[in-house]
Amino acid sequence: MFQRKCIPFVLTALFAVQGASASVVLIATGGLSGTGVDFSTQTAGLLENGIVGNLLGGIGSGLAWAGGNTFIATPDRGPNATAYNPLVDNTASYIARFQTIQMVLTQNASGAALPYVLTPTLTATTLLSSATALTYGSGALGTGNVVTNGISTAYTLGSGVPALNAANNTNYFTGRSDNFNPLASSANPNDARLDPEAVRVSADGKSVFISDEYGPYIYQFDRATGQRIKSFTLPSNLAITKLSAIGATEISTNTVGRVTNKGMEGLAVTPDGKMLVGIMQAALEQDKKGSLRIVTVDIATGATHEYAYKLTTGSGVSEIVALNDHQFLVDERDGAGLGDGTTAVVKQLFKIDLANAVDVTSKSGDLTTFAVSKTLFLDVVAQLNANGIASNAIPAKLEGLAFGEDLMIGGVLQHSLYVANDNDFLPGTSGDNRFYVFGVSDADLANVGATYVAQSIATVPEPATVALMLAGLVLIGGMALRRRG
Repeated sequence: MFQRKCIPFVLTALFAVQGASASVVLIATGGLSGTGVDFSTQTAGLLENGIVGNLLGGIGSGLAWAGGNTFIATPDRGPNATAYNPLVDNTASYIARFQTIQMVLTQNASGAALPYVLTPTLTATTLLSSATALTYGSGALGTGNVVTNGISTAYTLGSGVPALNAANNTNYFTGRSDNFNPLASSANPNDARLDPEAVRVSADGKSVFISDEYGPYIYQFDRATGQRIKSFTLPSNLAITKLSAIGATEISTNTVGRVTNKGMEGLAVTPDGKMLVGIMQAALEQDKKGSLRIVTVDIATGATHEYAYKLTTGSGVSEIVALNDHQFLVDERDGAGLGDGTTAVVKQLFKIDLANAVDVTSKSGDLTTFAVSKTLFLDVVAQLNANGIASNAIPAKLEGLAFGEDLMIGGVLQHSLYVANDNDFLPGTSGDNRFYVFGVSDADLANVGATYVAQSIATVPEPATVALMLAGLVLIGGMALRRRG
């Protein structure tokens, strides 16, 4: 199994002032260019909206620790902020994927503002697929006339089947909103449309769990190949029955289920790797606004339970990460900040506790009286402001949340907490793919009545390493054959 190690660093001055019970502190920042591309060269061609299909963007939608310096990041359904076809909400045939990133923390120079420098490096891109057939749109839902301000505009769209399906003999998931079966509910696992929003790594390190907004779904994918292993059956009250390629139409035609584009935004896995904990971004159609649902899934049995979360500050929830088997951090945020043309106000982490929580599976309406207890743990905006980062430079969509390796700073053990942004594939307005690392001490957690247990993850070779190993074996085998000959 992977053994956690501490990265030492002496920062006596900082902790002499703040003491052992200091508040959570920013220890490093870093980023990856928003104008770069990932390693999926097969998807490098232009999408329907004219954007390259392997633009490195949106990778902070979901972030997971995979042991050591390795992290997994999930971009969402792809670049859909560029207007080209309102009949599919400007979504394109961007193939769903996850990125593997090495996050290296190195000691900063003496007297520097932050104790560490974070250097992220992209090491692999893995496309997500299904061994069984998926339902794709014919293009008909994206073809027709739209009248705006008295002006009629004609739109046409081709099939939603990725060309790579035939080339690689598989079935890829994509972000196009018309890739669904209109005769089934949104929980249909055969739909090709996927909007990844959160990711966690399995205990054996060989697979990843990804939650989505379209279903909502929780799927398990093979970490080496990207092929789907399992689809978890979620409570039926999360799904909608009237599907549309246009989000506003979906919202207006359903009275039960998730709100379009506000499905299962966050996902946690308990440290023992036995339970998944998902959280919806917004209230279901049948619930009162501000009454969000938490869904737990036993990985082995598939058994589910639902609990209530009361939204108090932000406009929605973006992520949840485990502290231990019953306590979690939840990311509440507004939509303001860099990318929105405004200044960030609410980006806050709350500690919650599911111990003795009331199951609300059979309830609807106002769930706030059953809500789990919550305590403010970290005001991210205030902490970034205190380190010279202006509110208008703080990304509007801080969505990824993951613990990493432990650090020893000034003699105090710190649990590294990574926060990442979704830049919507718009580096020009939303900036690069950014990462902010905070140091969390046991004293910080004790202040809110919490403890931390690290996830135990087995070490497995990265896909790039596996490819090199296989290439080496092939080379050695070829040399052996030549010697025999």
